[in-house]
Amino acid sequence: MKVLVTGGAGFIGSAVVRHLIRDKQYGVVNVDKLTYAGNLESLREIDGSPLYTFEQVDICNLAELQRVFADHCPDKVMHLAAESHVDRSIDGPSAFIETNMVGTYCMLEAARHYWLSLVGEARESFRFHHISTDEVYGDLHGTDDLFTETTHYAPSSPYSASKAGSDHLVRAWHRTYGLPVVVTNCSNNYGPYHFPEKLIPLLILNAIHGKTLPVYGEGLQIRDWLYVEDHARALVRVVFDGKVGETYNIGGHNEKRNIDVVHTICDILEDLRPEKPEGVDQYRDLITHVADRPGHDLRYAIDASKIQRELDWVPEESFESGIRKTVEWYLDNEAWWSRVLDGSYQGERLGLSA
Repeated sequence: MKVLVTGGAGFIGSAVVRHLIRDKQYGVVNVDKLTYAGNLESLREIDGSPLYTFEQVDICNLAELQRVFADHCPDKVMHLAAESHVDRSIDGPSAFIETNMVGTYCMLEAARHYWLSLVGEARESFRFHHISTDEVYGDLHGTDDLFTETTHYAPSSPYSASKAGSDHLVRAWHRTYGLPVVVTNCSNNYGPYHFPEKLIPLLILNAIHGKTLPVYGEGLQIRDWLYVEDHARALVRVVFDGKVGETYNIGGHNEKRNIDVVHTICDILEDLRPEKPEGVDQYRDLITHVADRPGHDLRYAIDASKIQRELDWVPEESFESGIRKTVEWYLDNEAWWSRVLDGSYQGERLGLSA
């Protein structure tokens, strides 16, 4: 069994690659352009495995994608490659349109032509799994309503709009050309190997360095938090057992206000790292409220009952267990995040002296 994973050097993608090789013993072809968020050091535990192959390819390069399909003949495709940072999409939306929409188009075309070349069981079992986000749904204004697989799309940012567009392309390729696709939309991920620009790793690393902990507005935005290794298990379950043409929402059943996430991290650090930077009395003293981002959605919450009912998947981690594991990982893995912060991880991947 061979799975082609795009964006496999990213946060969620690397968790999927590790899970496929370590736990499933499947072959993996990792296709990644290696933008700033792609870090091959996140894959060191499986690097060198005979099951693993890396291809540094831009998903917007259709000819190269066609070569990858021809060379490696994958049984399944898991398409995770995407620009995913909302603030970056507000500052520079063009990269999001290019990668998330044009790149997805190129992946669909490469996969479609490859699929049409298959015969028998190989063609019957081929799947194109498109991994998306709950942000395509916009936000929720009530306290009890949830995003379901039939919730209307109402994206708020250039990032979520580009992901919504890519979702529509995938469904169109299924309806028009018959390409066997499945789609998943997930809630906010967190866990090991998360790029430090994202909320949870940013808070952890800022706190241990005595820097401010920025909170948008009053921090009342609510997110459903999903531990990344739970998400990886769900994604693999969907690509192998999901029904063609279906969408599955994946959530952690862990709704938290942003300010409560910040408080929880501070409290865990008080326990695990009581020796604070000079001038810091309590980690919570570092919290600083900043102006809210434009178009900031208030609440996301996933109804994940379909994937539980049809594919027997539930998250193994509660937020309390997962966030503690995450803080512990960052405290124990300074070698990884320090090379991200100083940029030397990019030098290594390009063969330069760090």
